[in-house]
Amino acid sequence: MRKIGLLLLVFGIMVLSACGGEKEQKVRISTDMGDIVIKLYNGTPQHRDNFIKLAKEGYYDGTLFHRVIPQFMVQGGDPDSKTAQPGARLGQGGPDYKVPAEIMPEYYHKKGAVAAARQPDQVNPEKQSSGSQFYIVTGKTYSDAELKQLEGRIPRSLTPTQKATYMSTGGVPFLDGGYTVFGEVVEGMDIAEKIGNAQKDRTDRPLQDIKMTVKVED
Repeated sequence: MRKIGLLLLVFGIMVLSACGGEKEQKVRISTDMGDIVIKLYNGTPQHRDNFIKLAKEGYYDGTLFHRVIPQFMVQGGDPDSKTAQPGARLGQGGPDYKVPAEIMPEYYHKKGAVAAARQPDQVNPEKQSSGSQFYIVTGKTYSDAELKQLEGRIPRSLTPTQKATYMSTGGVPFLDGGYTVFGEVVEGMDIAEKIGNAQKDRTDRPLQDIKMTVKVED
């Protein structure tokens, strides 16, 4: 029996490896506009684990999508937004730590990508991520000529797959190599785009608060 059990264990490990390893964790972001489900990449474990930790603690619950730009991205996760007065500028809040960059070439800013916000290079040359703030890429589609122009301004060349994705479904290629992409939307991309089209003020904050709750899926 012990031999059979060992064989089953080995077989299970082999199957897991063949399927790409550990199952990717999903997280549900709920808003008055609808729900967005994202999966977190195992290839960026520090960002994955930090996001799961904060979600389980309820850290994100009651925070706002405080910055929205159509055909670009929607950003949230600032704890200061929970009690912010209308018109208050947001985007500086977070826990008292940063997450080391995990910028992987296979994870890029396609439409639906989930990435970590961060301070600019002048004060953050190591490209460390905010401890809590994140954004969801809504993006736009690009022509081949536009991508060729962009390639000279980003840290690395785009692969044929990336080019095809940016031309067909869209994204924000000029952010590639600068920010850690650690997940992607698997349900509710239309909700993210709806949030991105909300009426906003001069600082890109929605005029009507868009609050979120974030729960780890079983």
